[in-house]
Amino acid sequence: MRRLQKKTVKSASGYLTETELEHYITELLPTLCQLDGLEKSFHSFYVCTAVRKFMFFLDGVRANRVRIIDILACSFLDDLLELRDEDVSKDVQEQNWFSAPSALRIYGHYLNLDRDHNGMLNKSELASYGSGTFTKPFLDRVFQTCLTYGGEMDYKTYLDLVLALENRSEPQALAYLFRILDIKGCGYLDAFTLNYFFRDIQDQMTAHGTEQPVSFSDVKDELFDMVRPKDPERVTLNDLVACGQGETFVSILIEFRGFWAYEHREAISSEPSDGL
Repeated sequence: MRRLQKKTVKSASGYLTETELEHYITELLPTLCQLDGLEKSFHSFYVCTAVRKFMFFLDGVRANRVRIIDILACSFLDDLLELRDEDVSKDVQEQNWFSAPSALRIYGHYLNLDRDHNGMLNKSELASYGSGTFTKPFLDRVFQTCLTYGGEMDYKTYLDLVLALENRSEPQALAYLFRILDIKGCGYLDAFTLNYFFRDIQDQMTAHGTEQPVSFSDVKDELFDMVRPKDPERVTLNDLVACGQGETFVSILIEFRGFWAYEHREAISSEPSDGL
């Protein structure tokens, strides 16, 4: 904390750039005993992983800098400095983005997806993420809207996607995913856009042997009822954030697993919990 305060004094602008944040966390590493077991060769990947969370959530306008006051006010710095404690339970570490187990898990998943071992992910490799049920339109849009190099995604871009997918209820994540869904770049999602994404869900339903695929008309009505947008025919980002069900809305459109979970929500909720 003191080191960050010193940087605050040095930074007359009141901001830290991404590079300055990288330097700060690099200097902090030797003081975080919970990270002592990390190989030095992994340090640069760890720093990248840590910095992306600050940038993703605090750099809303994507100016490549974050306000120092926002860093001090959010819980991320506390989560990071928690790793100074010698006694941190396994459960707590698994929930902490900045912990060694979390960073290694995320990077390990990236390596497992990288089947051709070139250090980058192409569309086919990313398709295996999670349950492997992302729709083709969603994957196409990810590679159209996110920063790529020769049609492939690097680790930093992958981290932003992971942060969005693992925090779908957060406004920053919804903003990220909304940009991907907004195929017309008009600032709203209409029936045409929803159908563009849902058609692949219907195809996957057929491929999975579903007797009668759900009609788009029914799903469209449910999605609009879920959000209740100000304009009954257009869903904006503000509508999505305000409705409190943005995570469900997005999941229905981008992956078969998300749609299946929504369709079977009553059956899932009635299943007995383990140990009962």
